[in-house]
Amino acid sequence: MEQIKPHDTRGAGFRWVQLILGIVCMALIANLQYGWTLFVNPMEAKNHWGLSGIQLAFSVFVLVETWLVPVEGWLVDKFGPRPVIAGGAVLAALGWIINSYANSLTELYAAAVIAGVGAGCVYGTCVGNALKWFPDKRGLAAGLTAAGFGAGAALTVVPIASMIQRSGYEHTFFFFGVLQGVFIFVIALFMVIPSPPKCVAPAPRIVTTKVDYSTMEMVRTPVFWVTYALFVAVAAGGLMATAQIGPIAKDYGLANLPMNFLGLATLPLLTLTLAIDNVANGFTRPLCGFISDWIGRENTMLAVFSGEGLALLGLMQFGHSPIAFMTFAAMTFLCWGEIFSIFPALCADTFGVKNAAANAGTLYTAKGTASLLVPLASVLSAGGNWDLVFAVAAAIAIVAGVLAKLVLAPMRKRCIDQANARVAGGV
Repeated sequence: MEQIKPHDTRGAGFRWVQLILGIVCMALIANLQYGWTLFVNPMEAKNHWGLSGIQLAFSVFVLVETWLVPVEGWLVDKFGPRPVIAGGAVLAALGWIINSYANSLTELYAAAVIAGVGAGCVYGTCVGNALKWFPDKRGLAAGLTAAGFGAGAALTVVPIASMIQRSGYEHTFFFFGVLQGVFIFVIALFMVIPSPPKCVAPAPRIVTTKVDYSTMEMVRTPVFWVTYALFVAVAAGGLMATAQIGPIAKDYGLANLPMNFLGLATLPLLTLTLAIDNVANGFTRPLCGFISDWIGRENTMLAVFSGEGLALLGLMQFGHSPIAFMTFAAMTFLCWGEIFSIFPALCADTFGVKNAAANAGTLYTAKGTASLLVPLASVLSAGGNWDLVFAVAAAIAIVAGVLAKLVLAPMRKRCIDQANARVAGGV
């Protein structure tokens, strides 16, 4: 198939329109991950499949969503974003429709595979587009795009929770699956291949490569694997919180506790916590992406990874208090969600933008690797004691922050300097 030719940028503002379309697509697939915890207990109550069996479907979804992104990114780099996002819309919708009819764990796992492929198509395409459209604001653009995925579910937490209570989880899966799929498919028709404005330069504190690495060239560099290991380490703690926040609140006896929200409404603590967490998870992505554009990627990583560790320790120590539970849960998400803006930006800084979708997608598989630890949290928390889970995740996050500053930063600078020197020498 002949590669689609890039469209005209149609003025400086056109790239912002494309960025906004990508953000909306990301928001529409956010429920596939961040709304999942609302369905866990209702599915268990009706089918008695066991929490660990149901949560394995979450791990399957994340694994497929992440580990196929390099393939989907290659398709985007070759054929453009439109067909990949459109295909993702159909698959994402189909996955939740199958969930609504699933009568066994096997069917639930099959739906997780289909939804994971669909979500990966959308996610990898939108992040890759942001990195290509905005070489001058790479952290901010990746952060805004990832914010759609992080905060998008906040808009639908209350409607989904209400519909589950009113109509059952099966109807809710079906309704939101169709709704989200249709909207993403329509938006896909307006997406074009990135063609950024001329004469834009990277942010002043960011050192970038002049070499466009292929994915195979990238994975042969030591700096890629150090980056990958840090991504896995920090992602694991956040994924545990994402998948287990509902069971944790239930074990602490807080899930259905009525909480007043700004005097406007009274909501169950779990519902309100999820809404706040999703806002925090989304807000941190453009914020920390913007900050990392100005103070450096690794400096930002040191601060926020350490913050995640402290927040997890706060949950361990004070989480049985309703206000403390909500506060430290929000802080955990605030210090975790930025990995989905900083790491893609760091990848493009280090390995170039020509193959940004495939390369960032390959790095993104670290999230899938980290998801393998999610069922382990259920095992470690046997009997409702989550202290060991929190302590281990906190220690890993803090150590990762220190290693980012002391190990990754000098290693990455050497890699970029050597690559640029070879270009300057005509090699």
